[in-house]
Amino acid sequence: MSYLYLSAAHKSSGKTTISVGLTAALKKRGLKVQTFKKGPDYIDPLWLQEASSQPCYNLDFNTQSHDEIKAMFTCHMAGPDIGLIEGNKGLYDGVALDGSDSNAALAQYLKAPVVLVIDVMGITRGIAPLLIGYEAFAPELTIAGVIFNKVASSRHESKLRASVEHYTDMAVVGAVPRNEGLLAPERHLGLIPPKESKEASARVDELAAMMDSHLDLELILKMAQRATLPIDQEDTTSAVETVQLQIKTQMKTVRIGIARDSAFGFYYADDLDALKKAGAELVFFNTLEDKVLPAVDGLFLGGGFPETHLQALEENKGLRADLKKAAQGGLPIYAECGGLMYLSKSIEWQGRRAQMVGFIPGTVTMHKKPQGRGLVRVRETGAGLWPKPGVGGAYATITAHEFHYASLQDLPPDTVYAHKVERGYGIDGESDAIVLNNVQAGFCHHRTTLQNKWAVRFVEFVQLCKNRSNGMD
Repeated sequence: MSYLYLSAAHKSSGKTTISVGLTAALKKRGLKVQTFKKGPDYIDPLWLQEASSQPCYNLDFNTQSHDEIKAMFTCHMAGPDIGLIEGNKGLYDGVALDGSDSNAALAQYLKAPVVLVIDVMGITRGIAPLLIGYEAFAPELTIAGVIFNKVASSRHESKLRASVEHYTDMAVVGAVPRNEGLLAPERHLGLIPPKESKEASARVDELAAMMDSHLDLELILKMAQRATLPIDQEDTTSAVETVQLQIKTQMKTVRIGIARDSAFGFYYADDLDALKKAGAELVFFNTLEDKVLPAVDGLFLGGGFPETHLQALEENKGLRADLKKAAQGGLPIYAECGGLMYLSKSIEWQGRRAQMVGFIPGTVTMHKKPQGRGLVRVRETGAGLWPKPGVGGAYATITAHEFHYASLQDLPPDTVYAHKVERGYGIDGESDAIVLNNVQAGFCHHRTTLQNKWAVRFVEFVQLCKNRSNGMD
């Protein structure tokens, strides 16, 4: 297998811009590129998917065991020509002091050669001690090369190259000139997703051309061949079984509607895979344009940016009324973050309040600062709707993540919650996942893993509800 790990000295160094452009440039050369993103992230993977025309998969120490990470990685690297893993934050950054959840730890575990993206604004000779320090800090890690980003001029580039060549043995992969806002503008949760950018395809093409001009793609391909994670057919078969969470493929017996448009789009590719493997036919619908719900047995309303689409969501009264009626009538619904906000009475943002579905008896206010951000640990209370995980299964302690500027207030005092928050904030600092009728809705983003088989359990719950409505139970 050939693959690289793209990292940096610190966040906002331009990793995503270069990762997207490099992916697109390699694709334009006729290569099949499989991308991965380290950590809990939705938006960067959407841009990487736009560039590769392949789903991007997250590798996350918080929600996955080491074996699951290896299984997912080897499974999806079985066919592509090259893999690209985009890191988060800096190479040695993470929550754990010992670096066990850092990018360096993941790169070392996957035996991936690392290419550092360095924001060189204001740096010349100082690039050398920085790179020497990064190599010396973890000598067992393979740092194969460096990309200079935000280069001011050809003179600036010459000084940087001279310093690296004189003081280090590190290869210079390329130098990308400064070009602010090349990928997409940012707002409170990061980059604007490609579905909200009418110029997404053109931006990706522009990035591909830039990387083709300013990076040594042949050198990058040679570096990727230095990856040394052993894999054979037996390992691949085992990886497929593990990454699919040992779910026996079921006939498509339930239809699950999924809101996917510019307001809602935060879904893990492997969650969608798990839903389908567990027996769900996925039916995508548009909350901004569709006037009625599709004919489905359940709904998954993921995260996104409902606050930036208040007018369109409010004006689509037909869908809001249909969704409220369905929820009141017992349709199984799972909602995360933006989906929870959409189900509430209203959302207030930047001085404007807009009416939403009105099923969750609370109102949402958007704040200037995050109300919940980071890694989360919740414990199931037993009040959740979904069956226990497996025969004789116990209610679980679950690791997840949250990132919301929204708060939910005016809830009744007798509100029932499926989760008790042990770390993080959730809805009120103590609880998350409101349970009402057949709806479970919270701020935390969950992911199907061996310790949290939510997708399988949700499909089982949808099937139970369908059986009851058909008089089978």
